[in-house]
Amino acid sequence: MSEEVSIVPGWLTPDPLWVSSGGGSMDNITVGTFPPAAILPPQPPRELLVNPWDIVLCTSGTLIACENALVVLVIWQNPALRAPMFLLIGSLALADLLAGVGLVLHFAFAYLLRSDSAQLLTVGLVVASFSASVFSLLAITIDRYLSLYYALTYNSERTAAFTYAMLVLLWGVSLCLGLLPITGVNCLGQEATCSVVWPLTKNNVAVLSVSFLLLFGLMLQLYVQICKIVMRHAHQIALQHHFLAATPHYVTTRKGVSTLAIILGTFAACWMPFTVYSLVADYTYPPLYTYATLVPATYNSVINPVIYAFRNQEIQKALWMICCGCVPASMAQRARTPSDV
Repeated sequence: MSEEVSIVPGWLTPDPLWVSSGGGSMDNITVGTFPPAAILPPQPPRELLVNPWDIVLCTSGTLIACENALVVLVIWQNPALRAPMFLLIGSLALADLLAGVGLVLHFAFAYLLRSDSAQLLTVGLVVASFSASVFSLLAITIDRYLSLYYALTYNSERTAAFTYAMLVLLWGVSLCLGLLPITGVNCLGQEATCSVVWPLTKNNVAVLSVSFLLLFGLMLQLYVQICKIVMRHAHQIALQHHFLAATPHYVTTRKGVSTLAIILGTFAACWMPFTVYSLVADYTYPPLYTYATLVPATYNSVINPVIYAFRNQEIQKALWMICCGCVPASMAQRARTPSDV
């Protein structure tokens, strides 16, 4: 008698149309996304079918982990990178690093361990990490606003204390969000409550999506205020000197604002499709749509270190020191300022 090859767990619940048509059973396939592709004899070892979309997610996770591990290592080993902005960049890199590790572990556990408990842990890790990444972006936006609005007192001890408070708060909230699937807020026992991402419930994903939209709206509002401050400062200088003085402070300020604009645009392009889709869809929707919106969302964590860390002059100096033990003369002559993002 031939034996059907079942698909091992992934990010999605089984296709209900395929199950109802007699192609499989819920007892046989717990979280598969596609029907069996072949019928194999029972004698040889059963072939392990892998969803190509899961391979893409695992590859993205590996790249995310490697990139952000380098950023975390540089900030950790360099005592000069202890300003509030660099602490927040380190928080962002750490969050993205854990998200990458979570994606890789989820792939390994789904196709090797095949344990619901293990997948709950990895999904919780991914949720907590991506939440911390989003919150870190908000914290960086707030810090950017404060560095311009309170330029004279930005480097005070009060700013450092506020930064530490933001870090504790954002990681505490992210940890709570990541613990929800593990503590019972999941759809393991009630498939009808599943969202587009197994095993998160529809309500859980809705809360995360709405929170994302609110945070993005707040970040956008802060960015508008930052632009107004920079424009006002530039106008005042133009009135005093009859031209816009290209002082280092305002050059780096404009660079920071342009970087923030790139970050917000990238952030919206990566996360908005998945956020909107999660609000309107559920587990009965075609798996292709979920993967097509989830994969670009992970790319935001690939891009973050490129925009935030690797473009920063101080981090570039630290990377040069690690790689070749020297710093180019053009970088060595440049002073670091709070506005240099």
